[in-house]
Amino acid sequence: MFYPPEPPSKVIKLPKLRISWTEYGRRLGVLREHMAEKGFDVYLVTSGVSIFYFSHFYHMVTERPAALLVEPDGKPTFMGPLLEADHLRHQTPLVGECLTYLDYPGEKQPMERFTDWIKEKGLGKARIGTDNLAGAGGAMGYVGPPLNELLPDAELVKDGQFVWGMRLLKTGEELDLIRESAKWGNLAHSYLQEYTRPGLYDVEVRLMACLEATSVMKKTYGGEYESVKGRFVSAGFRGQVGWKSAMPHSIDVNKPIREGDVLVTGAGADIGGYGSELERTMIVGKPTAKQEKMFKVMCRAQEAAAEALKPGNTCADVDRAANKVFRDAGYWELVRHHTGHGIGLEGHEPPYLDQGNPQPLQPGMVVSIEPGIYELGYAGFRHSDTLVVTEDGCEWITYYPRDLESMTIL
Repeated sequence: MFYPPEPPSKVIKLPKLRISWTEYGRRLGVLREHMAEKGFDVYLVTSGVSIFYFSHFYHMVTERPAALLVEPDGKPTFMGPLLEADHLRHQTPLVGECLTYLDYPGEKQPMERFTDWIKEKGLGKARIGTDNLAGAGGAMGYVGPPLNELLPDAELVKDGQFVWGMRLLKTGEELDLIRESAKWGNLAHSYLQEYTRPGLYDVEVRLMACLEATSVMKKTYGGEYESVKGRFVSAGFRGQVGWKSAMPHSIDVNKPIREGDVLVTGAGADIGGYGSELERTMIVGKPTAKQEKMFKVMCRAQEAAAEALKPGNTCADVDRAANKVFRDAGYWELVRHHTGHGIGLEGHEPPYLDQGNPQPLQPGMVVSIEPGIYELGYAGFRHSDTLVVTEDGCEWITYYPRDLESMTIL
């Protein structure tokens, strides 16, 4: 018999709402050890999320290139658009020199600016580790000369997988933030379910739930809380209402909620840049026999996946465990995606729980478990929970009710 985890007990001490400066220092230390092992004179980080990971500076990634230059000692140097300079100083004391250009494309192209600054630091012939040989992500229509071509005397080495490897296993501080995110996602989903009723559009319910949950969180934390990504607490349906519930990642639905609809939801919160994933399948009105059967098979698939989520198994083993339940029930043709994915600073990140991924599971991996089945023109059924791999199995971080009775709206 499967029993969902109990909600966490009340915590007396105030939660930490961001990664500590000490932890950021540890991350830079690990990166510098890697630089020494690889013989890198300097490291260039261009991913916006990775810049945040090492410096606590989060910015809106646009066409304007930005990068963090990490040398063997001292504070990292920021290179980027002028409009981010004040923002950076407000967010973090961990960055030293701030080298800026006015805007893109500019009288002098940003990559040419980067080239000049790197040469001025005496690194024109350096061995440079980087997540991007071009020096810029190429977002929003950006075009420009690749940095590795502008620095012909330097050796730029693509090394992006190292940072992903650092982020793969979550530290205690990261887990604390993800757990705190789950608490507020739980509250937001409670409001979402409470406000859901026939006659309302999904967007109306979403806005009411998000407003209520965010207001409670802001009043609870006061000035201690600041949304890194500007997303606060959220809950909604992403258009998965009625027959459109059979379309994962749907966008909108052009009709109000009706009696008999199957609804697939989602909820979470931004806590220090980290998030969690909570999704549920709700049914408006008394479930039909077909709805009940599909709902319960989906739940069994999720339970089987969670049972397989443990050291000694691989990511593929988890996906295969869920898939076996669907195959045995005769629903394999209704599967549209793998069982889950990593989660943390981003909604999707490694590891991916896919039958083609032989990666071993390790303690500290945080993933969603979300096997689903979708009958086009009828309905879709998917729960998603956030779990962490432990030394002897896994721990459910999200804890919202998942049984049919609790998910029925009468």
